[in-house]
Amino acid sequence: MMMMMGEMWPQLGSVIASAMFAYAMFQQYFPYQLRGPIEKYTQKLFGYVYPYIHISFDEYSGEWRTRSELFTTIQSYLSTKSSTEAKRLKAQDVKDSKSLVLTMDDNEEVTDEFQGIKLWWASRKNAPIQSSFSFYPRSDGKRHYKLTFHRRHRDIITGSYLDHVRKQGKAIAVSNRQRKLYINNPAENWSYYKATKWSAVVFEHPATFETIAMEPKKKEEIVNDLIKFSKGKDYYAKIGKAWKRGYLLYGPPGTGKSTMIAAMSNLMNYDVYDLELTTVKNNTELRKLLIETPNRAIIVIEDIDCSLDLTGQRKKKKEKDDEDKEEKDPIKKMRGGEERKPSEVTLSGLLNFIDGIWSACGGERIIVFTTNFVDKLDPALIRRGRMDKHIELSYCCYEAFKVLARNYLDLESHELFGTIERLLGETNMTPADVAENLMPKSDIEGADSCLKALIEALKTAKEEARVKAEEEAKLKAEEEAKLKAEKEAKLKEEEEAKLKPEKEEKEKVESAKEEVKCKLCNGTSAKQDGKENGDNH
Repeated sequence: MMMMMGEMWPQLGSVIASAMFAYAMFQQYFPYQLRGPIEKYTQKLFGYVYPYIHISFDEYSGEWRTRSELFTTIQSYLSTKSSTEAKRLKAQDVKDSKSLVLTMDDNEEVTDEFQGIKLWWASRKNAPIQSSFSFYPRSDGKRHYKLTFHRRHRDIITGSYLDHVRKQGKAIAVSNRQRKLYINNPAENWSYYKATKWSAVVFEHPATFETIAMEPKKKEEIVNDLIKFSKGKDYYAKIGKAWKRGYLLYGPPGTGKSTMIAAMSNLMNYDVYDLELTTVKNNTELRKLLIETPNRAIIVIEDIDCSLDLTGQRKKKKEKDDEDKEEKDPIKKMRGGEERKPSEVTLSGLLNFIDGIWSACGGERIIVFTTNFVDKLDPALIRRGRMDKHIELSYCCYEAFKVLARNYLDLESHELFGTIERLLGETNMTPADVAENLMPKSDIEGADSCLKALIEALKTAKEEARVKAEEEAKLKAEEEAKLKAEKEAKLKEEEEAKLKPEKEEKEKVESAKEEVKCKLCNGTSAKQDGKENGDNH
């Protein structure tokens, strides 16, 4: 038996060497015109006995040699399997990725399993075409992935499996991608070479919902709402609504509106697009910015009540005075056409941006408005369907304080917590002010001193609020007294005005009586004088 094996191996080696020699001679000397048909029919004949199917995915496609998005997706999908199964790996620093991406090296193979079906993925690289002369640098060869599976599983692999690879690959790429913070560029810069409508920086804000100072129940409600939205593609399609959701964050300054946006981005793994409305000239530019915004994004307009005069009802007196001065100043009037015109974005344009037909261009978008004064906003702007969820971020409560104490001081409880709870119920202090008092200012400052500093700050704020309330009450009382005096004076004037005609009429009657009396007196006197004259005669 051993002798037979010893004789078989040299024979097998000789056969393989002969086959390789014959293939090399075929490639080198056989006419190219006949080589194609022979290879075609050879592969067809081989296909009758070979039970496996191959699918190739090229790295570059199209006339312009653009990198295939499908190839990148497969690369992301296989990265998790390559790092555990492949023996030869290739480390790549992929753009916008948080870490190095490990992929299969050339001519490496890994296995995969789907619904009990075994598949093989292989990374291949074709040798570059040799050219005698070229102005372009030598190509490094064409890379592609090759998927191999049994032909009886064709329908499953070409249907559900490839769709599974695309979805999983995109999810892995998104999880490894660095989040970005974008700001819109002025429209006059859009026409420059390689110019874009948005500029970006890496977004590394550490805020999470675990660190946000808020009531746990309210926090849980917001998180559940966001997760429900992220999984709602089929639901939104079923109800016939664009896959987007609006959030209105309102409350006093320092209550964590911007921090909430960062926490939403970290939870959802979405990029943030900070839209500065004052740099947008008109509604058309606003629509173009919307079109350039990708899916899985948070579009933010901060301080929406201060961004633009959207209703035409908040025009400031200073602006009016400036317009009057410009009309009187001929030099400014001549230069007016050259200066930058103010934004012409209207309330109607913004409403169409949020909820119009253009808002359906894309999906999985969150639109966030922030404001300190929600009463100033037009009701049409913040109604349900545009701003679907209204979130009030108010002053610090005791539950929010406990989150801050855990974040800043690593405290779950303390003997001073009861005093702080009582003071927080009696006065208003923003989470930002509470956090500033809880933050140690030196290495020797401990938790006790920070809590005592917060108690003193709360007492000071309480006293200031009391003094302010007294002053406001005093001013209000003075104002009410002034209004009362003015009202009484006005009533007195009205009464006098009402009695004046009667008084004038009475005086007129008295005057008429006096006149009649005088006439009577004069007549009596005249008769007596006539009688005396008659007696004398």
